[in-house]
Amino acid sequence: MGLPARRGFLTTAPDRRHGRAAGRSVPPGPRALHAAAGGVGHVAVQIAKARGAYVIGTASAAKHDFVRGLGADEVIDYRTADFVKEARDIDVVLDPLGGEDRLRSLETLRPGGVLVSILPQGLDGLAERAAELGVTAKTLLVEHDQAGMAAIASLAESGRLRVHVSGTYPLAEAARAHAEGETGRVTGKLVLTVRP
Repeated sequence: MGLPARRGFLTTAPDRRHGRAAGRSVPPGPRALHAAAGGVGHVAVQIAKARGAYVIGTASAAKHDFVRGLGADEVIDYRTADFVKEARDIDVVLDPLGGEDRLRSLETLRPGGVLVSILPQGLDGLAERAAELGVTAKTLLVEHDQAGMAAIASLAESGRLRVHVSGTYPLAEAARAHAEGETGRVTGKLVLTVRP
């Protein structure tokens, strides 16, 4: 079982036991494995790279070039590979969708690693399983942060952060845009336009 295309971001140093990154040095700073060609993921990959992380992303094979183009060091095809077997000793897992893969992602973490979910629902058993494995599970809700927004703006201005727009819809077609987003096949963001 793998991650849907817009599911989970995993953060890690390369797994040297499986020969990953052999002969390559890993940059200092946070180690990141991010899965995603989706709306949150494609931005998270770029931010992680800008912060010096080693990034591994999961995506369908058709989106591997896109994810690599964002800066991912490695990409796992979630349709043909089990991410739990492919990704080991992960520092941080960023989970945007929840479900069974959120619990399975705990197994990829190194001792002391952290799973961060951006969904506050469906957390039953998560903290208990994390404790059994010697890892931590947290939820994160986005809050206004002027310093964070300034840092993101700086990345965008320097060209190190770019948002991929997959589709644009007039506000009157918001339901159609939402339905497309729910398919799990969107690369990047969907944008609603408001015309006076």
